[in-house]
Amino acid sequence: MNVFLIGSGGREHALSFAIARSPLLTKLFAAPGNPGIAEHAELVDVRIEDHGAVIAFCKAKAIDFVVVGPEAPLVAGLVDDLEAAGIAAFGPVKAAAQLEGSKGFTKDLCAEFDIPTGGYGRFTDRAAAEAYARAKGAPIVVKADGLAAGKGVTVAMTLDEALGAIADCFSGAFGAAGAEVVVEEFLDGEEASFFALVDGENALALASAQDHKRVGDGDTGPNTGGMGAYSPAPVMDAAMTARVMAEIILPTVAAMRARGTPFKGVLFAGLMITADGPKLIEYNTRFGDPECQVLMTRLDGDILALMKASRDGGLDRVPCRWRDETALTVVMAAEGYPGTPQKGSEIKGIERANAIAGVKVFHAGTRLDGGRLLANGGRVLNVTATASSVAAAQALAYAGVDALDWPGGFCRRDIGWRAVARERG
Repeated sequence: MNVFLIGSGGREHALSFAIARSPLLTKLFAAPGNPGIAEHAELVDVRIEDHGAVIAFCKAKAIDFVVVGPEAPLVAGLVDDLEAAGIAAFGPVKAAAQLEGSKGFTKDLCAEFDIPTGGYGRFTDRAAAEAYARAKGAPIVVKADGLAAGKGVTVAMTLDEALGAIADCFSGAFGAAGAEVVVEEFLDGEEASFFALVDGENALALASAQDHKRVGDGDTGPNTGGMGAYSPAPVMDAAMTARVMAEIILPTVAAMRARGTPFKGVLFAGLMITADGPKLIEYNTRFGDPECQVLMTRLDGDILALMKASRDGGLDRVPCRWRDETALTVVMAAEGYPGTPQKGSEIKGIERANAIAGVKVFHAGTRLDGGRLLANGGRVLNVTATASSVAAAQALAYAGVDALDWPGGFCRRDIGWRAVARERG
């Protein structure tokens, strides 16, 4: 199969790493790509926002399958346009991608089909949103309804913080994403990321992970797109996984089918494991970033075959195996993130880090300038390690971080701390 991978982040580097191992693959192309993805794919100059250009490229290169990595092209309807042109694609159509594209859409779906989640209100008027927050009190959660690159969510511990977040949304801090605001109940418990592949009818549970959203050690500071992750998440044992499938994932698949917009692709459920059981925080309709990096290093199977079954049907007949070890990734970010990152600083030492047994560095926001590797984004590298325990994987990943020479970067130093504490008893 000739495969075209859409995207340029750490998630897509991890996907290219996994796709390259598939016996089904003939040749892999990618756009826009990054220097890490270029290890596995031929990078091509195609503007992914131009769906006509993507289709023309696919026809010119006899592309058999397109893998859409990020959320924005899914919400923009790239899969719809590819399929209409007779080109098979992995990911949900535009109507189904609203599970990520609109937080209010998902909350309404949960309310209609009795899927456990927190109470909420939807608002297009600032005064009404503020009145709702005052009535409910803090802690409370304020979310821009649309796509905001992981930065449109405020877990407000005080009313003033909630009112400030509402003001930010309605003042345009998140662009069109903040034109509508969802104010929702604060859920107490332990967060987990849960992934399932869906073919419109069947859902196949993948591995779990735990992300670290806050920028600073000890879960302090503002939310980010994710500063690190590990898999599996100990809180997601077999019993909890069964509950999540029965109470959240399968009812969502049935609800989308009942609405006439069957979901195909990745359902990424952000969960809160509360005293009452699992509750849905929100859905994403693609692999998480940086969760994808730990999933793809643990996957002991053919990701391309799984993706194809998600698009074609028959997921219940495709094997999916996982290596019985822990994977942990540490995000290296550019100074200034999650505000305005400082781009252009030189990164050295990736070869040294990759030479450590069990370590793999995924590129996220990098570019080449001659022979120099430069930071070109907020989250820049994902230093990933696999080992027999969380503590061992954590030690390996930070050995990889310490092998890098990048004064312009920083990271959290406590990724995996909950699971390490569990292991130590």
